[in-house]
Amino acid sequence: MPEIAFVNGEFMDLSDARVSVEDRGFQFGDGVYEVVRCYHGVPFALEEHLRRLERSASGIELGIPEETRRLGELAVEALRRSQIAEAVLYMQVTRGWAPRNHAFPEAAKPTVVITVRPAKPAPPDRAALGVSVITVPDERWLRCDIKSTDLLPNVMAKQKAVRAGAFEAVMIRDGAYVTEGASTNVFAVKDDAVYTAPEGPRILSGITRAIVLGLAREHGMPVVEEFFTPEFLARADEAFITSTTLEVVPCVRVDGRPMGDGRPGPLTHVLASAYSAEVTKRTA
Repeated sequence: MPEIAFVNGEFMDLSDARVSVEDRGFQFGDGVYEVVRCYHGVPFALEEHLRRLERSASGIELGIPEETRRLGELAVEALRRSQIAEAVLYMQVTRGWAPRNHAFPEAAKPTVVITVRPAKPAPPDRAALGVSVITVPDERWLRCDIKSTDLLPNVMAKQKAVRAGAFEAVMIRDGAYVTEGASTNVFAVKDDAVYTAPEGPRILSGITRAIVLGLAREHGMPVVEEFFTPEFLARADEAFITSTTLEVVPCVRVDGRPMGDGRPGPLTHVLASAYSAEVTKRTA
């Protein structure tokens, strides 16, 4: 089954895909993107991802070309051509090619890229055993709600986690409160209530985050969308992280110390199962 790419109007094998070295996405991180998990050949929450892509593009004053307005159709076609049932679908729009200059080019055509790759199955013991996380300073810019291709602070945070033998890096803004993970949203459970940072410019509000919060409310769990301290996270009864490709993953250690009783918690299990059921409902 081929790994498929779509670049500026043309489908091709991923190995053949190329963009200019003067593309502003390469030179400046001047672009936006989305990642969509596909189950049984069906993109999950595609419309939600496309709406967020448009919001991100608007946030950096990137005009969406007509071709990009068909991005959903193109994404589905790329998935069909790949014949990969369990896939990760990546969509990216940059400001396009132009001679290097910080200011916006007067006439540049946006670069549109779609790729399809096989999804990596989760290790069978991840849900049962949970993962460890570390805390790191949040050194990103102040428009984290824009899903920009400029991800260097996230990359550096993730590398710190890797070097510490941890699964994820949880970011702490100004030493005072938890924002999110390097590539995830972060949740704490205390006294049967689910806590997570609020929507706004300090976090990228994940599609999975929104679905999980909806499921928590459906199951009668109080939801508190407000910032909490690193100390609150360390003392939480449970914690978990979410993302498009990871779904719901329990956290059992932070900065080397056990969280709760050091095992995945019951509310996390309920929400992980509910999310799996939601995926099945939408993609079966």
